[in-house]
Amino acid sequence: MNQRANLIVATGLAACSGVAGGPAFLDSPRHAGPPQPVHAPAHRAFQGIPSLAVTPGGRLWATWYAGCTPAEDHNNYVVLAGSGDGGATWREVLVVDPDLGGPVRAFDPEIWLGPDGRLRLFWAQSTGHEGSVAGVWCIDTAEPEQATPSWGKPVRVTDGIMMCKPTVLSTGEWVLPASTWRKTDSSARMVVSEDRGQTWMLRGACHVPTEAREFDEHLFLERRDGTLWLLARTRYGIGQSLSTDRGRTWPELTPSALAHPSARFFVTRLDSGNLLLVKHGPIAQRTGRSHLTAFVSTDDGAGWTGGLLLDERKGVSYPDGQQDADGRIHIIYDYDRTGARQILMATFREQDAAAGKSMSPDLRLRQVVSPGPGK
Repeated sequence: MNQRANLIVATGLAACSGVAGGPAFLDSPRHAGPPQPVHAPAHRAFQGIPSLAVTPGGRLWATWYAGCTPAEDHNNYVVLAGSGDGGATWREVLVVDPDLGGPVRAFDPEIWLGPDGRLRLFWAQSTGHEGSVAGVWCIDTAEPEQATPSWGKPVRVTDGIMMCKPTVLSTGEWVLPASTWRKTDSSARMVVSEDRGQTWMLRGACHVPTEAREFDEHLFLERRDGTLWLLARTRYGIGQSLSTDRGRTWPELTPSALAHPSARFFVTRLDSGNLLLVKHGPIAQRTGRSHLTAFVSTDDGAGWTGGLLLDERKGVSYPDGQQDADGRIHIIYDYDRTGARQILMATFREQDAAAGKSMSPDLRLRQVVSPGPGK
C-alpha cells in the first residue's frame, strides 16, 4: 500500500444514471482520486456514516459515504475531506467510487492514523447489502500532514465489513473488527496483523445469536487486566463478549448493561487511561437515534459518569472520533442523511464529558464538516 494509486478515471463522467455494469466488487475501484463533477455535493441525495482522525500536527481528516439517490444503494461512493484550521473549513480531496454508478457500492468507511504514522482510509465494497460477500479495502498515505497527500494503491484486506476503528494491542498487534454480518455464524471477527499491516489473518470470532443478529459494527478494547472486551451492535442494542486468550476464543454474545437503539456507538481509551463512550441517551435508558451523549469510565467500563449532551435532535447517529495531541476530543456524526444531509463535529475535553457540562473553554458543538447539498 505504499505505491501511488493507479487512478482509473472514466472520461466524460455522466450524471447519476443507475445503469448496471462495471467491475465486480472484488475488483479494484475504478476511481480512487480527486472528486469528479459527478461527486459534487450539489448532486448528493444521501450522505452519512462518518469517521474522523487527527494527526499529531492537528490536521483533521473526515470520511463518510454519499450517493446521488436517497438510499444506501449501488450509487454509493466514499468521500474524504481534510481541515488544516481546526475544523473551521474543510476541503474534499479524495473519492473512492468502485464503478461510477454500476452495481458495486463503496460504503462504511473508517479513517485511522496508525502507530507507524501512516493514514489509512478503509471502506467496504460490495454489491447490495450482503455483508458476508463484501470486503474491507484500504488505501494509505505517508503524508497525513499534507493538504493533498499522495495515496497508495487500493488493497483488499479481508472479507467482511469494518464499521469501527482498528485497535493496537499492548503486544503491538493491530486488530481489525471485520464482520460478515447477519447471515453467517461467528460473524464478529477479529483479524490481526503481527507485521504492522503487511499481512492479516483471522484469529477468532464471536457468535451473535440469530435472533439478535443485525449489523455487528463491533469494536475491541483491551482491558487493564489483559482481557479483550468486544462490544457489538445487536437488534436489542449493545452486546458484549470477553476473551481471556488474546482473542482466539470468544463466548457467545450476551446483552451488556449499556441501553441503546440498534445503531453504532463509539468507545475509545483516552490518554488518561479512562474510557470514553458516545451513545444515544442515558446509560440505562434506550432511546431512538437522538440525544447523542458522551460518558467517561474510570474502571474499564464497569461504571460510567457524566453525560455531556452533544446533540439532542432526532436523526443524529454514528459517532466516531479521536483525541488529539492537546487532549481535545473530536467526535464526528451525521444528521438527517436524506434531508439536511449534514456531517457534524463536537469538540470537548474529558472533564466536560465527566461532568456532563462545560468545564473547559474548548467545548464546541454542532461544528459543520459538510453542510449538505445547496448549503
